[in-house]
Formats: sequence, C-alpha cells, structure tokens
Amino acid sequence: MAQQRIVGIDLGTTNSLVAYMQGDKPVIIPGVDGSNLVPSVVALDPIPAGGGRPSVTVGNSARKALIETPERVVYSVKRLMGRGIEEVRKELKYFPFRLAEDVEAGLGISNEVPRIQLGELRFTPPEISAYILRQLKRNAERFFGAQVRQAVITVPAYFNDGQRQATKDAGRMAGLEVLRLVNEPTAAALAYGLDRAKEGTIAVYDLGGGTFDISILKLRDGIFEVQSTNGDTHLGGDDIDNLLVAIALDEIRDEHGVDLRAQPGAVQALRMAAIDAKIKLSAEQSVRFDIELPYGDRYQREIPRSVFEAIIEPVLARTAGPCKQAMADAGVTPEQIDEVVLVGGSTRIPAVRALVDNLFHLSARGNKQHIELNPDEVVALGAAVQADILAGSSQATEELLLLDVTPLSLGMEQLGGTVARMIQRNSTIPASATEHFTTGVDGQTSVAIHVLQGERELAADCRSLARFDLKEIPPMAAGLPRIEVRFLIDADGILQVSAREQRSGKAAQIEVKPTYGLTDEQVENMILDSFDHAEEDFAKRLLIEARNEADSILAVVAKAPQNPAWNQLSAEEQTAVAAARDWLTMVKQTSNLGAISQAIVALDKATRHFAELMMDAAVSSAIRGKTMTEAGEKVDEAVTAPHAMAPAEFN
Repeated sequence: MAQQRIVGIDLGTTNSLVAYMQGDKPVIIPGVDGSNLVPSVVALDPIPAGGGRPSVTVGNSARKALIETPERVVYSVKRLMGRGIEEVRKELKYFPFRLAEDVEAGLGISNEVPRIQLGELRFTPPEISAYILRQLKRNAERFFGAQVRQAVITVPAYFNDGQRQATKDAGRMAGLEVLRLVNEPTAAALAYGLDRAKEGTIAVYDLGGGTFDISILKLRDGIFEVQSTNGDTHLGGDDIDNLLVAIALDEIRDEHGVDLRAQPGAVQALRMAAIDAKIKLSAEQSVRFDIELPYGDRYQREIPRSVFEAIIEPVLARTAGPCKQAMADAGVTPEQIDEVVLVGGSTRIPAVRALVDNLFHLSARGNKQHIELNPDEVVALGAAVQADILAGSSQATEELLLLDVTPLSLGMEQLGGTVARMIQRNSTIPASATEHFTTGVDGQTSVAIHVLQGERELAADCRSLARFDLKEIPPMAAGLPRIEVRFLIDADGILQVSAREQRSGKAAQIEVKPTYGLTDEQVENMILDSFDHAEEDFAKRLLIEARNEADSILAVVAKAPQNPAWNQLSAEEQTAVAAARDWLTMVKQTSNLGAISQAIVALDKATRHFAELMMDAAVSSAIRGKTMTEAGEKVDEAVTAPHAMAPAEFN
C-alpha cells in the first residue's frame, strides 16, 4: 500500500502554493497552467443557461473576472479570516465585494462570522479559503495521481486563536485533515535550515501581501527554537497597492472630473495596473502608469522609483517597531543577529531591503540578507519540510525539531479582577500549565472560569477568550475545595482549558473556539500597552491583592469568638485583636497601600498567639488515635491550601 502523502500549503493573501518533499529537497507542485503560484482569488461564474447553482473558479482564471464582473469575485480573503463583522466592514472600502444584506441591515449578532455576497450566493471567509485549498489539493492529486487527505498549513505568527481556528475550518471544508498549523516565519527557517546546518540566531522578516511577521529563532543541533515573535496582522503588499490606487483615483478625479470609486470594474483595472507598476519598480528606475479610462480618456503618469519609495515609506516604517520589540523580547541586539531571512513577495522591493539592512546593521558587519530561495515560495517549501517531519518519511528531516511559541500570555481572572497568568507569552508550544485554586465563599456549588489573553495585570484590560462553569461541587467551607485548573496549548496554538475539583472528582473543560471581535489594534498593541501601563497596572494589582488579604484575615477573625481557643486568650489580647481588626477594617477601603499593609501586619501580630493555639488544637485532634503516617498526612492537609479565588469567579 502506497504511503499517504502529507503536503505543505502556504495559504497566502495574494498567492497560495502547495509543496512536498522530493527526496531530501522541498519542491513546489505546479498548477494545471504550469505556474507554481495560485492567485488567492475566487470567482463565482454566471448562472448556467439551464439554471442551477453557478460554478466557482480559482486562481488565474478567476482574476480575469475582476474587471468584467467584480461583484462576483473575492480576493485577499485571508485578511477577513477569523475576524468580526465590524472589522471586515472596514476592509470593504478596498474591495469590490460586500457583506450579505441581512448582516448589513444589522440582523446578525456582533460576533457572527461575516458572509460575503458574491452574485446570488453568500460565503464565509473560511468557505472562500476552502475553495483555494481545494484547488491546491486537486493540483497535488493530479501531480501524484493519488488522493491527498492530509496537510500542514502555514499561518502568520500573529494570527490569534480565532484566525487559526478559521484556517483549520477551511482545511476541513476542503477535505483536508490539517495535521499542523505552523507559523510562516518558522516555516521559512525550516526551508533554509536544510541547506545551512549552522548554529546561530536568525531573524525572519516576512512581508507578504496582507500580513507582516518578524521572528527571532535560535538554530542549534537541528533544533529550530523560536525565541520571540511579533508583527502586524494588517500590513503588507495590499497596503502598498491601496496607496497607489488611492493616489491615482484622486488624480483622475481632479484631472478628468471622473470619480471611478463608483465603478468597481474600473477600480480593479487600476489596481492591476498599480500591482504591475509596483513589481516593475523592483527592477527598473522608472515605470509608466498608463490605463484607459471610461469614455475614451487615458490616465498616464511616469513614476520614478524615488517617488514610489517616498509614497510607501510610511507603510514600510511600520515594520520597524515589531522588529525592535521582537529583538527586545528575545534579549538580543541587532549585532547578535547572525542572519536575516527575507520572506514574502514584498521583500523584493529595494526600499524594503535597505530598511532591513539598517534595522539589523548588516552592511556594517559585512553580513548579507538571505534571498537564495524564492521569497514567494519559501514558506510553502518550509511547510513541506514540516509535513515530512510529521510523516517521518525521509532521512533529510529525521533529526530536525521545530519548537514554536505562543505570541500572547494566557491566564484566568482571579480575586479582585486580577489575572493569574498561566502560560507566558513566547512560551514554547505545545505547552501546558496547572494551578490550584479554592473557593472564597462558604457552601459554593459551582465555579465560573474566565479565560483571558493579554499582558495587562487586570482582567478588564485583557482579551476575554472563553467562560465555562464547573458545577455540582459538594458544598464545603470556603478554602476546602481543591480546584485544579489546567491550560493546554496544542502544536497549532489552539487552547484547551479544564477544571477539576479534586475531592469530588467533578470536572469540566472547554476548547477555545473562534472568538471574533478582536480588532487588529488590540492584537498589535497588547504588548505595547502592557509596557505603557506596567507601573500603573502593578500598583493597582498590589492594592487589590492587599485588600483581598485583608478580607481573608478579617473573615477568619470574625469567626474567632466561636473557636474554643479564643477563650484561652487574656482580656488584653482580645482587646488588642479587636483594635487591630477595627483599624484594618477602616483603612482597607482607602487606596493607601502602605496603611493597609501596616494594618495587616498589626492584625497578624495581634492574632499570632491565637493562631498558635488553634494550630495546637488542630494538631492534637489530627493525631489522636492515628498512626504516625496517618497523623502526618492529616497535619499536611491542615496546613497546606491552594490560593483562594474571587467570590465573583465562584458563583
């Protein structure tokens, strides 16, 4: 029986590719037209003359419909994957397609997956992506003469959980089992790693059609370990195209008195001319922009490379910030970067290469950028390497290991609205973490778990990922339940959270599904916000934690008169406890952290003898009639307790 093929797929914003390992070398599988690139364009054909559902075309044939029937064509759908309706709506000013009418009318809920209206039919972004993946699957099956059912698909490193899940959904719709999602910069490092078995620190600068990623990796003994990752999910060659088109539209309106924005076909013709000019300017010093307008006019303009570079400078400059942050997160300076790999078609632009040279101080050190592999193909080639690693089908990759990271921290809300961070950002994945918590209210029978993503100290400033309940917990006194919470990130970066009350065995879990509604600005600024507000956040957290500690101590002291040990205290000791209690009760409502801390220390000192008497009684009770081993277990249980969670979290 023939071995099952696992292919590597680069599902790109502008173009998509499929590749496989041919012996010890990754190779791109060409399409039926002989081209390695499949444009990520999907078109809905006209309704057949005899009626029925119109067919769908993908790739170069679909691009031809952009000018004639732009309302039946969708492209750059990757920018819409896993995103909310309002986010998608902002994108549509650049595209000829529109949201389905019922959603535009406000009948859809805010986190509904948006649907694109193409002619008579409606499609979600994952459905559109599935058509592209299905075409790549057909290309591979025609090439192999056999079915292809499994694939590794690349995604931008900064794709959030919703965008990753949407990509997996698209794969399933296309009839593919997605064995792994691998970050695009990491895939590029894998592709280059086959040719250069070196140790060192590598930066992968990936500027594609719709996204920008920067990753810092360590290469050592066949292990590719991602040290940090950063990027911008809304930055790429499309933004350059949109700039050129916007300038041309304004000039045509001013010079010819025609506003082409109301004519989608003309706008798309202008966009294709802008893309052609952009590509030529990577090799030529000047190009002529020449396009026929409606009513017989022509728009002509000479564009020198210097003017082009001035126009796009603000777009390119946006890549500098993520690069500097990624180096800071990895703890390296530009001089410690041994090699820089360029990925994505937009890195062919000379101004981009000059920017990279300056960012990483390459020329000054005599280093060169790595452009040996086709920047359009290198991600797909790396995906094929990862597919081969999973298949274990060749000696070329049997000693390679890929260690990826999660770009944002994950945790849960705890007492007072603070965040218990479970998995830190830039942790190597797969990853897991387990913490133990308890209740803060007597007799609680259910627990609400609130899962968060972000770098801030307070839950209100982080992104809410999911909520679920742990129910039917036997009623016990506050502090007695032992609740184990486990976070697990799989190799695709998908999160699973489980909770279990250890005494009763009651358990619950959730897999974090697509959570649309996170704006690009929120994703890209989470880490920067955490730095900007670090001091303020930390002060708030300390105050909340001090108040929580005060509440816990006061709750114990309130029950003190009912404990037999209380009567063993002298009248002076009881008076001192009451005075310290009243002082703490008063100051804990203020924002004076120092006063609260002092009051806690004072009450702790006043109750120390009482605590010793209670412990003596507890130990005596624990060991009465027990063997030494049994007594030890009872004492350990009496003095060991997990952290308490907020009553608001345990309803």
